[in-house]
Amino acid sequence: MTTIITAGVAVIDFVLKVDKLPTVAGKQRARKAAIVGGGCAANAAVAVSRLGGTAFLAARIGADMVGDMILAGLRDEGVDCSLVRRFDEGRSSFSAVAVNTAGERLIINYRDEALDFDGAWLAGLSLPDFDAALADTRWPQGAAVLMRCAREKSVPGVIDAEAPVHEAGEALGLASHIAFSASGLHDFTGQDDRVKALTMAAGRTGAWVCVTEGENGVYWLEHGSPEHMPAFRVEAVDTLGAGDVWHGAFALKLGKGAGEREAIRYANAVAALKCTRFGGRAGTPTAHQVETFLKENSQCN
Repeated sequence: MTTIITAGVAVIDFVLKVDKLPTVAGKQRARKAAIVGGGCAANAAVAVSRLGGTAFLAARIGADMVGDMILAGLRDEGVDCSLVRRFDEGRSSFSAVAVNTAGERLIINYRDEALDFDGAWLAGLSLPDFDAALADTRWPQGAAVLMRCAREKSVPGVIDAEAPVHEAGEALGLASHIAFSASGLHDFTGQDDRVKALTMAAGRTGAWVCVTEGENGVYWLEHGSPEHMPAFRVEAVDTLGAGDVWHGAFALKLGKGAGEREAIRYANAVAALKCTRFGGRAGTPTAHQVETFLKENSQCN
């Protein structure tokens, strides 16, 4: 099987389905609720596993109850957590997430800023053989270590570039592929024009670059010219984690030897299916479900 290592953040999400996202202080009753694992790299690892790949996660968590929940959820999904480090004095990250009837969400996250960011311990480990690597910008030092390992192995090294991105400059310079969010691309370049921003990002990093824009699809450069692939049209129930599983699916396809265009279409399908299901990571589809969806939408994109 294709093996992907992801590095970055792992959390627990407390997800509440509400009629409207809160804008003022007060109280409202949730229509549905779920307690699920979350975090960019962790969700991507779960996506890899559900899609038939072998997933390893490198992350930093506390030796606390939330950390126990994080590991239990990942192991239940078949993710290898042998590269996860627990810190005795640290607190694991968690989020309160409100999701409205249109599937949009409001996230309030807690992260222990005292948790050691150093990536030297990851560099000192003997990593398993892998076909592609994926890192988020929430742990810049770990991302740099993993991207360097991917470059040394001559396999794809993908960065999930969410704002703020400048502190992950070393990792961006080592990556073969960078998938920016819209806010991440603007943060990195300061440009409002999408094509100018992508061109600037590609020039600065030397990487293949794209920007994911949710329901508006994905934009990238091909031989210097702008390309666009629209998103699949679905009725969104919950967008939480859609970007994370997109990155996991994209990295998995690259690890299998697919080109960027094929990998984007596959990742778009994974993210679209996830959006039709409530519960964040819990809505991640399987490989069979994605293949069926792609056959049913063979005329799209």
